[in-house]
Amino acid sequence: MATIHVDGKAFEVDGADNLLQACLSLGLDIPYFCWHPALGSVGACRQCAVKQYTDENDKRGRLVMSCMTPATDKSWISIDDEEAKQFRASVVEWLMTNHPHDCPVCEEGGHCHLQDMTVMTGHNQRRYRFSKRTHQNQELGPFIAHEMNRCIACYRCVRYYKDYAGGTDLGVFGAHDNVYFGRVEDGVLESEFSGNLTEVCPTGVFTDKTHSERYTRKWDMQFSPSICHGCASGCNISPGERYGEIRRIENRFNGSVNQYFLCDRGRFGYGYVNRTDRPRQPRIANGNSLSLDVALDNAAALLKDRRVIGIGSPRASLESNFAL
Repeated sequence: MATIHVDGKAFEVDGADNLLQACLSLGLDIPYFCWHPALGSVGACRQCAVKQYTDENDKRGRLVMSCMTPATDKSWISIDDEEAKQFRASVVEWLMTNHPHDCPVCEEGGHCHLQDMTVMTGHNQRRYRFSKRTHQNQELGPFIAHEMNRCIACYRCVRYYKDYAGGTDLGVFGAHDNVYFGRVEDGVLESEFSGNLTEVCPTGVFTDKTHSERYTRKWDMQFSPSICHGCASGCNISPGERYGEIRRIENRFNGSVNQYFLCDRGRFGYGYVNRTDRPRQPRIANGNSLSLDVALDNAAALLKDRRVIGIGSPRASLESNFAL
């Protein structure tokens, strides 16, 4: 454990964490973009700046990136220092220089980390009056949409895709003062975990096409904790529902199972739930519907009278397959 002093208050934190992790664990707000708990720190976005002091007598201090600074014992920092606040606000301002102001039509509107950090830093006016940088988007397959103009170059996507998921067909390309995150050419992303790009990206560069087909803002959906039954892993998920339909599925953190991520089958394979022809009541061989009690009685009679063969399914619940 380590004792850190934040704006004059002492806190006990894990000495193995960096200052950003330590402050977030205390419920203190520091804006950030490139840091992710599963991906570590690279200091690419410069958004998490705080003022660090040598001791309690130091009145000058210096700006440091909290994600790159260890939470050592007897650290003295300030989040509310005016210079640090102005620096963080300037980072958001230059990110918004080329970022399209398309929140009303962006799929991530209301679900956007950049939107949250912009509000947190108080940015509300665009001073840049010239043409914005633009990019050509790529076709990445039936599940993921690509809108490169929204990119803020946090490098989360390639760090996740290459370093964590082990993919090789997504990279970063640079020319002059432009960087581009995508494939060498249009094509379906090869990784079975590529859908996590839609959650890893802090803006709307990578979005869920299955959600866009029946789009609903996050605040209009009802989310409930659930378990994915696509396989026996039991990954934790949060399905989002609107008007009796599943509109999207998000990861739900479980440190001992799936942590922060899902496979594409679990994220995008929910379409069958919304089919109008999906069986919703028990039926007998002639196609007539039965009540649940009558269906159970009939099933019990069949089990007693004749030999029955059961067939399991990866789409059935874990409990059903276990009972079988």
